[in-house]
Amino acid sequence: MELSVIKTGLEEIQALRVLFLAENNFQFIYNKCHENGWADTWLFLLDGEKIGYGAVWGAERRDDRDAIFEFYLVGPNRKLATMVFEKFCSASGATLIECQSNDMLLCSMLYEFAQNINAEAILFEDHFQTELAIPDVIFSREPEKGTGGNDVGGYFLQQNGEVVATGGFMLNYNKPYADIYMEVKEPFRQKGLGSLIIQELKKEIYLLGMVPAARCNISNKASKATLLKAGFKVCGAILKGDIKGK
Repeated sequence: MELSVIKTGLEEIQALRVLFLAENNFQFIYNKCHENGWADTWLFLLDGEKIGYGAVWGAERRDDRDAIFEFYLVGPNRKLATMVFEKFCSASGATLIECQSNDMLLCSMLYEFAQNINAEAILFEDHFQTELAIPDVIFSREPEKGTGGNDVGGYFLQQNGEVVATGGFMLNYNKPYADIYMEVKEPFRQKGLGSLIIQELKKEIYLLGMVPAARCNISNKASKATLLKAGFKVCGAILKGDIKGK
């Protein structure tokens, strides 16, 4: 049995990435790393046959390649995960692992190979539709904003003629997921406006045939509460750890 880990181009592992994304069926926040050229990809071969791939990017600087963020093996070969991952770490020179906790294969490698593990962000998926309403608050969008590009912004809440919250969503993740962002102006916070604009942004995303998603910093209790009130639920976390011995 001959195992090879070879640095290669994105086109060589693209078919395997399709399997990875389809199998996991969640918003993969690192997807844009490939589209923007921020990652190196590695192909795993067993006796010359493709059995999986991995990807590395820069945890702090985009020009670095020190963090493994993607690791996939075709089902029957997952019994070799420890052996393949060990060789991948050695070949790539990575010193860190970054992963989503809902990515079960890489998460299992994180706990086997890493130390000083911590959670940096919370991931959310849509759970139910809400019917929030605040008197005299109108949801709208700047008329000059188009729908082209990855940043679909220009949405706002207006109360008594004043803009009190703004928001939008990003489309630079794996389709069909759209990542929501919003901001409530300081004097109008803790009045339910954040959850209301998120509710309305979810509706806009579904109208585009997409699926809403969101995330927030692990310590941002206010954002977490706002997202939960708007019908999201926690589906994972962004984890990071140092590879042992590196």
